[in-house]
Amino acid sequence: MRRPPVALLATLLAVLLTPVAAQAQAPRTVPSELDALLAAGAIDQPHHDAWAESYDNAKATLEKLHDARRRQLGAVISNTRAIASAGLLTATRAPLVFLTLQRNRAWWSNGPLLRYGQRVMFATSQLVWQYYPGQGIQVQWLGTFGRANGLFQQTGRDGELRALLDEALGLATGRAAELAWESLFHFDHGAPPWVSGLSQGTALQAFSRAAARLNEPRYFEAARAALGIFRAPPPEGVRVDTPAGAHYLQYSFDPGLRILNGFIQALNGLYDFAAFANDEQGRALFAAGEAQARVELPMFDTGAWSLYRPGKESDLGYHKLVRDFLRGLCKRVPDPALYCTEADRFTAYLRQPPVLALKSTFALARKPSKLVFTINKVSTVTLTLLRKGKPVLTRSARFGYGRHDFALRPRQRGGLEVRLRAVDLAGNVGALAGRIAVRAR
Repeated sequence: MRRPPVALLATLLAVLLTPVAAQAQAPRTVPSELDALLAAGAIDQPHHDAWAESYDNAKATLEKLHDARRRQLGAVISNTRAIASAGLLTATRAPLVFLTLQRNRAWWSNGPLLRYGQRVMFATSQLVWQYYPGQGIQVQWLGTFGRANGLFQQTGRDGELRALLDEALGLATGRAAELAWESLFHFDHGAPPWVSGLSQGTALQAFSRAAARLNEPRYFEAARAALGIFRAPPPEGVRVDTPAGAHYLQYSFDPGLRILNGFIQALNGLYDFAAFANDEQGRALFAAGEAQARVELPMFDTGAWSLYRPGKESDLGYHKLVRDFLRGLCKRVPDPALYCTEADRFTAYLRQPPVLALKSTFALARKPSKLVFTINKVSTVTLTLLRKGKPVLTRSARFGYGRHDFALRPRQRGGLEVRLRAVDLAGNVGALAGRIAVRAR
């Protein structure tokens, strides 16, 4: 048998002697990523040590917790590990990652249990945090920059406004070649880190207003850098180009989702930045989005209520919110008729009762049947069937606009009186009365 060539033997020997870690890249961990950042000079030793200690402390605390508290802190630790594993634990992202870890460790160790969506704040901080079950508490950037806008509207609160924006600046992440305020938790089907055109647009608004009020050019610089996600496509940014211009997404992880309130508020923020900073890039981004808004907006008006997204009506809070955002755009653009008219229509819908129409004329005795009706806006509908003036069936459910039905199975032939009563989200009441015939098979 021929001997293998010397070169082949050398190659085989080299493979056998190579450590396994060199044959397959070692998994990224939180400690290894912190070490890599330190070795690259991206962070200094004090930050490295403080963040490593935060991670170790969170793991130690987790072992002492139980039930809901353990689940919340465990989820935040898991998100931290996932970010590190994906190679996303960068020097600019680390401050928010480890602040989130520290706040959750503190809260779930000693703080009260929270209800879904409850917002909390910490002493010496201006940030707004929100509870997301299964994800712990997270910085709520829309709430935080909304708070900044609220402080701007008040007198004597400039110190708090400055502190809030400086704190937020320290937690901005390098993204889309510039900066953004990211969310570090799982939401819907989106994995962290992701960004929102809604919260980023509100950040533009807050920084631009404060730059002018406080004579702080660096706030204009921050807002200008925050334009990056409005230029970049998802998942890095929120821009989706269209034949008319551009749509700015609510969530960078879902390029197919169109949410009206987030889009309109992003435009308000872009407009304010362009106006306060006299910035051509801001004007161009606003113009592209505003051209698309003129195309999309009529599609979100059902004639009786607003849509949150195509096919899904707004709840009462979102209906009022998008109405208010439209009022803001109405005051800003040179040709405001569309936005003013839609804002007025959405306001009128808050006072208009739901309209019902009965579509069924008969049902079958002792057979599964449907009582079909239409309604023009999301409402809670109650059905009452009466025979000779006495109720024989009552059912209630919430329905969106369109065609729906109640299932029924009449026991005997004859006529039934039908009463439908609908209460919309604003408390307006609509009703109708009719009859159906119950026939033999």
